[in-house]
Amino acid sequence: MDFNVKKLASDAGVFFTRAVQFTEEKLGQAEKTELDPHLENLITKGDATKNWTEKILRQTEVLLQPNPIDHTGARIEEFIYDKLDRKLPSRTTNAELLGQHMLDAAKEFGAETPYGSTLITVGEYQKKLGGAEREFLHTSAVTFLSPLRNFLEGDWRTISKERRLLENRRLDLDICKARVKKAKQAEAKAAATPDFQETRPRNYVLSASASALLSEEVDKAEHELRVAQTEFDRQAEVTRLLLEGISSTHLNHLRCLQDFAEAQATYYAQCHHYMQDLQRELNRCGNSSGAPQSSAAGAADAASSSFPSGRLSPGASGSRKAKVLYDYDAHDASELSLLADEVITVYTVPGMDPDWLVGERGNEKGKVPVTYLELLS
Repeated sequence: MDFNVKKLASDAGVFFTRAVQFTEEKLGQAEKTELDPHLENLITKGDATKNWTEKILRQTEVLLQPNPIDHTGARIEEFIYDKLDRKLPSRTTNAELLGQHMLDAAKEFGAETPYGSTLITVGEYQKKLGGAEREFLHTSAVTFLSPLRNFLEGDWRTISKERRLLENRRLDLDICKARVKKAKQAEAKAAATPDFQETRPRNYVLSASASALLSEEVDKAEHELRVAQTEFDRQAEVTRLLLEGISSTHLNHLRCLQDFAEAQATYYAQCHHYMQDLQRELNRCGNSSGAPQSSAAGAADAASSSFPSGRLSPGASGSRKAKVLYDYDAHDASELSLLADEVITVYTVPGMDPDWLVGERGNEKGKVPVTYLELLS
């Protein structure tokens, strides 16, 4: 118990001494050891990385989960499953819920009725859109959100801990510098003071004893200064090495940004593809039931009828090479199936839907969606 009490008292004394030193520095009453300019630049870069990572992370979470209540609940759920070391189950998206409501409504109104059959068609595509969204959210969480969060909760916490320790070592160093300065001033002052009456042996002995004590005090203060300087230098090196790792963090976050952008492109391409399919389905339903076509569906159907299989020819715009970004399965004979990373020839014909091009691979020809391509020349 005595040991613990002494340690608490010692820690409290160190804390108080550091607080006094810090306050005097702020008031300009004490000198402060400046850090190496390179280390200062690393600290500034590290702070900027931490601050902007926090902002980007928060705003990405808002983008992917715009409802604040749902977002908070989702974070709590993720935390619980992470602590239990269990995989978080996939959440049903709003689009999937909407699609299921439409399918349930179709059962109520009759699947054979025009309204019921349309509810089924739209509902199925809503569920497809929801599935694409769920996959996008999952991919973004794994490839983008998690690395950013891991940096803040892991690497940055370690850096912050070492920086606080460095600040304490700097305060200790400056305290030791101040002690050495005071001890030397006292020694110099004593040396400059006459030895009272040198004819009186007792006063001379007292003066010599005081001088020896002051010299011993200077030696002790200088020894503590050397120890403090060594500890400060060692901690500065540790902190520097950790902060230099921020450059690797930037490279990692750069790759995460690329993965996030690719996930977005895939998601939006899928949504675009599903909506075009839905428009064609609704157009077919409208033709079979005699219902009027929507302008978008009519345009999609007109584009389909403009390019019958086997009778496609280059238009005035000429042909270009294009790289396929994602796999695509043809939905009818007028379209051309695609494989990711292959290179095909594409061109347009007069009156063609701008969202589509004519693709050619050897003797195969057919319509291909523009969103699945990267034009090369």
